[in-house]
Amino acid sequence: MSAPSTHQVTYTTLLSVEQLQALQASSAPLKVFDCSFELMQPEAADRLYAQGHIAGAVQAHLDRNLSAQTPEDAVNGGRHPLPSREAFAAWLRDAGFSNDMQAVVYDRNGANYCGRLWWMLKWAGHDAVAVLDGGLQAWEAAGGAVEAGVPADTPEQGDFTLSPEKAALVLTDTVAKNLGRPAQTVVDARATPRFRGEVEPLDPVAGHIPGALNRPFSANLGPDGRFKAPDALKAEFEALLAGRDPATVVHHCGSGVSAVPNVLAMEVAGLGRTALYAGSWSEWCNTPGLPCAQG
Repeated sequence: MSAPSTHQVTYTTLLSVEQLQALQASSAPLKVFDCSFELMQPEAADRLYAQGHIAGAVQAHLDRNLSAQTPEDAVNGGRHPLPSREAFAAWLRDAGFSNDMQAVVYDRNGANYCGRLWWMLKWAGHDAVAVLDGGLQAWEAAGGAVEAGVPADTPEQGDFTLSPEKAALVLTDTVAKNLGRPAQTVVDARATPRFRGEVEPLDPVAGHIPGALNRPFSANLGPDGRFKAPDALKAEFEALLAGRDPATVVHHCGSGVSAVPNVLAMEVAGLGRTALYAGSWSEWCNTPGLPCAQG
């Protein structure tokens, strides 16, 4: 199984529209994934993809492709449980993906959903995956090629195989065991009113994991919809952590999806690749005996 060749430029965090266009113009093995989604209207994802996507992009549907289909296949609990790495690898092969490819992921939702596939590819051992900075909006603004409809042909089968994990997954029992210890700093990516427990549109309990810090995932983007500069992100995360070791950070949100922009932003900021609690609040607050805080 070939890895990307040493002379081929690989992108592991973000890439710009111009960099993607250069990749497309080269002969570099490449696969682009459209991860657009609507949490309250999952059926809208198919409509958005059909309305328009980057030419040649494969759809990656949060519910169908990036979450477990049965409880037996789920790695964790919560609303969007991860599928097994083996099931995910099988879908990647069906999507035409191989180990020698650069993966590029995007959405039209402020990087809320495409980070899921970015993280899952790292978890599957594939480092050459990057988020298109600015998403579909930036691509269209630059005159990038877009196509409508759904491809009639399925992609040619890929030959992706799993490698050792390059992303850290933390499960509920570990978060609970380390609660309040200096070895763990929980960062919650949900909007502040949900974090405080003032509103809760999705889960049976409002509030947050005791001791968690709040960093809404949208804070990583500037007004142009692109990620802030590395120095700005670094300063903001260091202010949030207030002296805590970045290596102790475990990110979560409602269901392990919108936490990933915080994982990505910390890496862009040069603070390392931090862990993800994928079960997140939806698993935590449904687990009997675990404490929940408000305010």
